[in-house]
Amino acid sequence: MTTTEPTDLELIRDTVRELARKFDWGYWRQKDKDHEYPWEFVKAFAAGGWLGAMIPEEYGGLGLGLTEAGVMMGEIAGSGAGMSGGSAIHFYLFPPAPIVRHGSEKMKKEWLPKLAKGEILMAFGVTEPTAGVDTSRIKTKADKIDGGWVVNGQKVWITNAQNAHKILLLARTSPRREEKPLHGMSLFFTDLDRSRITVREIEKLGRAAIDSNELFIDNLEVSDDELVGEVDKGFYHLIDGLNPERIVVGLEGVGLGRAALGLATEYAKSRVVFDRPIGKNQAVAHPLADSWMRLEAAELVSMKAAELYDKHLPCGELSATAKFLGAEAGFEACDRAMSTLGGYAYAKEYHVERLWREVRLLRNAPFSQEMVLNYISNQVLKLPRAY
Repeated sequence: MTTTEPTDLELIRDTVRELARKFDWGYWRQKDKDHEYPWEFVKAFAAGGWLGAMIPEEYGGLGLGLTEAGVMMGEIAGSGAGMSGGSAIHFYLFPPAPIVRHGSEKMKKEWLPKLAKGEILMAFGVTEPTAGVDTSRIKTKADKIDGGWVVNGQKVWITNAQNAHKILLLARTSPRREEKPLHGMSLFFTDLDRSRITVREIEKLGRAAIDSNELFIDNLEVSDDELVGEVDKGFYHLIDGLNPERIVVGLEGVGLGRAALGLATEYAKSRVVFDRPIGKNQAVAHPLADSWMRLEAAELVSMKAAELYDKHLPCGELSATAKFLGAEAGFEACDRAMSTLGGYAYAKEYHVERLWREVRLLRNAPFSQEMVLNYISNQVLKLPRAY
């Protein structure tokens, strides 16, 4: 991992901002309308080497840290791309983390360079319809056979499955035990074989350019070579992708909020009602000022969490906090932008409604705000466990 000086961070910020903003508001409005994957955007970032930001240099990546990746993703979301652009790049950064840390040398040499170049797309298969936020209760099962495993089960809310070539798949390889509920799951990096995996797209509220899907897995065979790390320790390997994802989700929320705040402040300066710009009214100005402060605070916490992660220091508490604050501040800013524009906020040509729809996702994903509060209550304040 490369250590980046503050001046280098600003260079990354400026370079990514310039590249992302080549894709204007109209581009994202059309992708949202057509439910069309933003391949032009992905290819532009692939050409710049950004898809391999967190992949080590020996495997074709840039070898950067989470701090740099967080700055990058915040700028992408803040460019107007929102979660449509954020998710398109996001999945090249964090789902591969368990492979980087726990994959075999053969797996890393074969697949990481292809991910870094954008030659393949991967999906992340964890969530299940009957397990909710309790991953220990997943029912997708991998049964051992000679030379590999046979997987059966169901996944839901799986991003990219319409186009993905590979999937990082979590399955039960040993029965759940109450004393160690998170033990007994294994990770597999395998082909998203559509002869064995039925993919059904979910119609949803926002982020229409990026597909979300149900998967039905029927006797999918995976080889022993496709196991990531150790048998039964897949959830613990998965954590290497979850903590950084939470931090970056916080920064994406900040970016989305800033994009909406920018639209709202420009409108408040130019919109004249009763012979004065509406931004002169404290009922308009103060909520926007409050959102600016909340977004700044959420970014500071997120960057502190990223710094801890890059230094290999405990960061679970701040990672969860970053996600919570970024999602809250981002949504509040988008909601206040909706109020500022009034009736025009509902018009797609003003773009605020798309940001509002997309940022709402971050309150639920990758896990809910209530689960963050549960975690902090129990782990930080040492209150009795409520979940």
